[in-house]
Amino acid sequence: MPNFTLPRPARLTRTHKVSAALVATAGCAAALAFTAAPSDAETTAAHAPAAVKPVSANGLPMTAKDRADDGKQARAVASSVAAGLKGTAAEKQNHAADQTANRSVERKALVAPKAAPKAPKATPKRYANNLDGWIRESLDIMKAKGIPGSYEGLHRNIMRESSGNPNAVNNWDINAINGVPSKGLLQVIQPTFDAYHVSGTPHKLTDPIANITAAANYAADRYGSIDNVDSAY
Repeated sequence: MPNFTLPRPARLTRTHKVSAALVATAGCAAALAFTAAPSDAETTAAHAPAAVKPVSANGLPMTAKDRADDGKQARAVASSVAAGLKGTAAEKQNHAADQTANRSVERKALVAPKAAPKAPKATPKRYANNLDGWIRESLDIMKAKGIPGSYEGLHRNIMRESSGNPNAVNNWDINAINGVPSKGLLQVIQPTFDAYHVSGTPHKLTDPIANITAAANYAADRYGSIDNVDSAY
């Protein structure tokens, strides 16, 4: 069997020990460096700004009460803004209504109201200038004055007293003897005519209308109506 001589183990000198220590130290440092190096995600997270915590007016973190107060203030501001908007809308509506009313008034002012038609003047009633016309006109006046009498009563007494002559004069009876003769359609003396003259008629004894109405007024006072007279009265 060959005789091999084993190599002698190498002696580690002080220099070798220092070098090995340095190598070990460098390896550990590299390992530590590799382990400590942050990943991309960790780097991004590290550089991201931290979430800002709300603080109160004094710089301290806000409490639940502060947040509740801020909520109330926010709601109050929102309510105020909403009220302002509603007020503005109401003002616009009122302004629009005022403008509409003003335009309506202006239109009414521009359109002048039509004048009410004047009532036609009453046409004076016309009467014939004869016995029939005199009696009819006298009856209208008597009716307006409340003096009773009819066409028949007047016509009958006129025909008996004067035969329809407005200028007839009685010169033979007692009145004529006394100086106050009877005159006109119904033979009336002047004193009686003056006492019973009807306003609105001529103050003339022989005027047909004045004579008839005065005689009818006297007969109504003494006999109740000219219709009740059938003879000298």
